[in-house]
Amino acid sequence: MKLYEQGVYLVNGEKLVVDDAQAAAQIKQMTGKDVDKAEAATQTMAYGILQKHNTSGNMQNLQIKFDKLTSHDITYVGIIQTARASGLEKFPIPYVLTNCHNSLCAVGGTINEDDHMFGLTCAKKYGGIYVPPHQAVIHQFAREMLAGVGKMILGSDSHTRYGALGTMAMGEGGPELVKQLLNKTYDIAMPGVIGVYMTGTPAKGVGPQDIALAIIGEVFDKGYVKNKVMEFVGPGVNNMSVDYRIGVDVMTTETTCLSSIWKTDNLVKEFYDIHGRIGEYSELNPGDVAYYDGMIEIDLSEIKPMIAMPFHPSNTYTIEELNANLMDILDDCEKRAKVSLDGQVDFTLKDKVRNGRLYVDQGIIAGCAGGGFENITDAADILRGTSIGPDEFTLSVYPASTPIYMELVRNGSVADLMETGAIVKTAFCGPCFGAGDTPSNNGFSIRHSTRNFPNREGSKLQNGQISSVALMDARSIAATAANKGYLTAATDMDVNYTKPKYFFDSKIYENRVFDSHGVADSSVDIKFGPNIKDWPAMSALPENLFLKVVSEIHDPVTTTDELIPSGETSSYRSNPLGLAEFTLSRKDPEYVGRAKEIQKAQKALEAGECAGEAVPELKEIVHTVKKTYPDVNHDNFGVGSTIFAVKPGDGSAREQAASCQKVLGGWANIANEYATKRYRSNLINWGMLPFIIPEGDLPFTLNDYIFVPGIRQAVIDKADVIEAFVVKDGQLKPFEMKLGDLTDDERDIILKGCLINYYRG
Repeated sequence: MKLYEQGVYLVNGEKLVVDDAQAAAQIKQMTGKDVDKAEAATQTMAYGILQKHNTSGNMQNLQIKFDKLTSHDITYVGIIQTARASGLEKFPIPYVLTNCHNSLCAVGGTINEDDHMFGLTCAKKYGGIYVPPHQAVIHQFAREMLAGVGKMILGSDSHTRYGALGTMAMGEGGPELVKQLLNKTYDIAMPGVIGVYMTGTPAKGVGPQDIALAIIGEVFDKGYVKNKVMEFVGPGVNNMSVDYRIGVDVMTTETTCLSSIWKTDNLVKEFYDIHGRIGEYSELNPGDVAYYDGMIEIDLSEIKPMIAMPFHPSNTYTIEELNANLMDILDDCEKRAKVSLDGQVDFTLKDKVRNGRLYVDQGIIAGCAGGGFENITDAADILRGTSIGPDEFTLSVYPASTPIYMELVRNGSVADLMETGAIVKTAFCGPCFGAGDTPSNNGFSIRHSTRNFPNREGSKLQNGQISSVALMDARSIAATAANKGYLTAATDMDVNYTKPKYFFDSKIYENRVFDSHGVADSSVDIKFGPNIKDWPAMSALPENLFLKVVSEIHDPVTTTDELIPSGETSSYRSNPLGLAEFTLSRKDPEYVGRAKEIQKAQKALEAGECAGEAVPELKEIVHTVKKTYPDVNHDNFGVGSTIFAVKPGDGSAREQAASCQKVLGGWANIANEYATKRYRSNLINWGMLPFIIPEGDLPFTLNDYIFVPGIRQAVIDKADVIEAFVVKDGQLKPFEMKLGDLTDDERDIILKGCLINYYRG
């Protein structure tokens, strides 16, 4: 794999020409035409799709309107509640509500099923589509029933990626979907476009997860594709089935790219035909001469079976390399764990080594990444006639949709799997985020799923429990299962892959999915369970701001899972205050108490009372500030909390990573940089200031107070630098922060306190 250090031209879809002094002459020799870089940049597939959906008239500052929206049952209640509070009357475009995250209703009373009934009645009232629990995971339903070549889809799940089907899809926090529901736009600067030029054919036994992990391992730490569009081209694309391309595509989220798009061919046409939607197909290719801001060149034939060790998808090795250097790599995992887990528990995988081989406790093939038809049929071919054994090792398989499950039943793959001792379950995302198949304490799971962040599999540090996940492809998971839990690459086994044809049964969805066909029925009453709560009132940004630092995180990257844990907390995602109690619970258990304590001051101000009476320590802070800023008083300042993290926001699009801080009185984050565009957008949409400070020694520490004078006017004036002071020991110690680029609308949202206030006027 090669990453180019400069821009690259793609000529006639086949030849790469580096953007150097000889480029123009080379291209003219090949095409007979002069090249213009600016014109060539408009010839990418990404540019064409973005141009078609841009309403601003300015391709440098985009205002995008999407064709369709999709959410699941962790996010759609909050989104619809926000939109309702902002004036929603009807879904203006197709909006699909799936139920693949909070599907299990055995624990937590009726909370989850109440959310589902909320979703069904909202689909009826506002004119949406409702997919009942266990029918399909969000992204598989979108592939089967929503995608279209040249279309754009916005989803409230970070793995909203349908580029392999010619659809540019993006995963964002819920407020961005609210904007679309209110006929507003998705506003971004024109993103860079990085080509992914593929040649060769994947080796037998190498699966899409192997290709994906190889890419992630190469680009993540370098930030090579961060907030850019990955565009897949080259002859190697044609050597992969559509299922295979989908498996690579869905994992592009873990590179931190903004979106993805692939060229299309007759195999994609066949996919749409199989699903009864041939009208959604068209041929999609870059222009004759297309310019890319960077290029990743991959020879698919050189990729070997991969594994991403705990605790990040970029912590990659070939399985061959892991087996050859087992103890050294496990030692490195322990060192990484000390950083990720803050030393809260002892972690080792060295006790999994038996007779020089790595033993695994659990295998999972599931969800939007692993639950595809081809992944599972290949796994069945590997396992046919074997046994997973009667020891610790278990294997669970979750087909990504009921139509896939049905075809696996009909062609015998389910019987083949179950005969080995594997369990085949319904369409469910649970194993991907800690709501199903949580391993035992010290358990080690290998999964064809999307992420392996700390505790994402469901273990709880606060209870002294730790288990861990490594990401692998379904084929090597099956090979490991065939060897009864001993780590094995699929390429080490001689297998006849039968590649059965897929037949899609549309009757399943016709019989169970509610589709309003865009017709809203205002007479329908929405069903509200007792856990479904409205958003609390949120104040506008004050003239001056006191911030107390209530958490300080120095990990290289902080994931949204660490900001608001997944798993059992999911049942409370319809209850803003209830969910907020879990904020940072696995990373900084004292955060909630600290945040709520300082929030008392803001609540006192809003009630017309004295902030210093509510939080006595604030009296001295305000007194110190007034020596320099005598005009500061209860009428022109606000009080809130902030956290510092080096690089927060990697991973999930969940808006609750920001909104939970907000409802606890958070008014800012301070970071050296933000891991993803979507987390920063979530902060802004909830009225929180996304401050940036340079790397190095912090001017403040935990429990310090920061005073930001004139912050409201600074936002209005688009100030490049924000003056701030640490208030300590009777003194004001100055330092500077920045807010980064903000659109006019984003500034307005921050000034008004949140997106809901912005739309209320």
